[in-house]
Amino acid sequence: MRELTDIFATVRIGDCTYQFSDKIDTDDFKARLEQREGRIRLIVSPSGSGYSFDTLAISAKTLITGRDRVFINGYQSWTDSREYEINERTIGIDHIPRAIVKKYNFDKYGDYNFVSYSGRAGDFHGFSYGYLRENDEYTLFGSICEADGFTLIRVLSQDGEISFEKDTAGKHLEGEFTALDIAFLSGSEGEVFDSFFALSGIKCRNAKPLKGYTSWYRHYQDISEEKLLHDLEGVANAGGMDIFQIDDGYQKGVGDWLKIDAEKFPHGMKLVSDKIHEKGLMSGLWLAPFVVEKNSYIFRHRQDLLLRDKNGAPVPAGCNWSGSFVLDIYNKDVVRYLEKVFDTVLNKWGFDLVKLDFLYAVAIIPYNGKTRGEIMHDAMVLLRRLVGDRLILGCGVPLASAFGLVDYCRIGCDVGLSWNDNMLMQLTHRERVSTKNSMLNTIFRRQLDGRAFLNDPDVFLLRDDNISLTGIQKQALAIVNNLFGSVYFTSDDLLSYSDKQKKILTFAASLRGCNIESVEYEGGSVIFTYTRKGKRTKATLLPNGNIHAEAARG
Repeated sequence: MRELTDIFATVRIGDCTYQFSDKIDTDDFKARLEQREGRIRLIVSPSGSGYSFDTLAISAKTLITGRDRVFINGYQSWTDSREYEINERTIGIDHIPRAIVKKYNFDKYGDYNFVSYSGRAGDFHGFSYGYLRENDEYTLFGSICEADGFTLIRVLSQDGEISFEKDTAGKHLEGEFTALDIAFLSGSEGEVFDSFFALSGIKCRNAKPLKGYTSWYRHYQDISEEKLLHDLEGVANAGGMDIFQIDDGYQKGVGDWLKIDAEKFPHGMKLVSDKIHEKGLMSGLWLAPFVVEKNSYIFRHRQDLLLRDKNGAPVPAGCNWSGSFVLDIYNKDVVRYLEKVFDTVLNKWGFDLVKLDFLYAVAIIPYNGKTRGEIMHDAMVLLRRLVGDRLILGCGVPLASAFGLVDYCRIGCDVGLSWNDNMLMQLTHRERVSTKNSMLNTIFRRQLDGRAFLNDPDVFLLRDDNISLTGIQKQALAIVNNLFGSVYFTSDDLLSYSDKQKKILTFAASLRGCNIESVEYEGGSVIFTYTRKGKRTKATLLPNGNIHAEAARG
């Protein structure tokens, strides 16, 4: 069993830094470390009317060897998150010229504006939870509660050090509070993750695995009533599907959710939803509720709804569409607008599920006297209230903020029509489109499935047209998504499937619910063993997307 030693806390207010291993009493605050088996807490009591703390952290030493694998959950759904060997490194966006970063807002998608990347081999960081693994022995470390602020976790392999720091930016803290509440658990994979979620009090909502179709990768924004009704026939004829989900492109502009493009959808969205229901399927609709694009009606005519930075400028959310900007969720008019949107989508149009995307945007900066984590938590609670008992598929969201609040959640980036995009795009941010990264996230965030929500690994694609993935890469994507996920979406024209493609689809579907016995990461390859119909199979996913399977011994 791995142990923590030399545990100490760091508290910094301005130029004054304090470190202690038990408790401390200063003119500004009192604080103490509480340690018991499997848990460490930092409790702070500011003096007077409180303070804005610059650092609230716990650090410890532990044994890390060359046999260990390191995993720390990335900032949001799309952030690449996999196990690392301890000689590897993670890279931020410091290598990109600042003018390019500013032009394309690459720094808005992840943690780049408030976390430093050392670039040193063996230095890893992430948020909310992570683990060290030696063979089948896991040592999980994670924050029990993220509702008051995100917890930044660092593993410095060369130094044998783990640290936990609460993101307190934007918050004035008063009265006694628990700054950090960290679980530190050792055991098998199932034991440590079950214990972590039990301590957190988080339960997965009562959702069932979901099989269906989404329009995005077949049409992207070029959708229409005619095209979707054609695709609906294929989905209905395929049988065994639960849902038909309409993605981006139905609205006149991102943010203008109730202004439907009448040329594309002359009969409106209710008709399409009704047609889906007539086929015995649930209907789903994509929205990005916290962002608006520059060309939208809201951006042009309702500037009062936009979130603004300390200089009074609208806060950009990224470079998507005509440029995207963030809404202020603490603005009552924004809430009233969203109430109207969801009432229309769910009650008037009749959609059963909403895919809510680009959710990270609401917490790009701390504001309203709250930390990023508090804002993200408030936003997710708001969405749950607005959607009620209908289904939510979350996407582009810091995962811990979605725990227990969404029914399904994307746990990786968008897949691409090629394996790993071009070299230029590989040099951008960690949230970029990549089939390779998507599959690795699907595998290494598998433990959240059924504990926090049901995992959405994004789509698998088997078609031959408009795609650069090789046949074996497409098969690998279908196998991994069906084996490790609980949302099984495709974005193909199922009416055009050949007998061979139908056979692959049937095999992939047979992997759902199989028992995963082990997963190993070695030299860029992932080796996993699973049991299907009483037979054990050992599969190897190679760095180039090829997959090899053979009967497992023993």
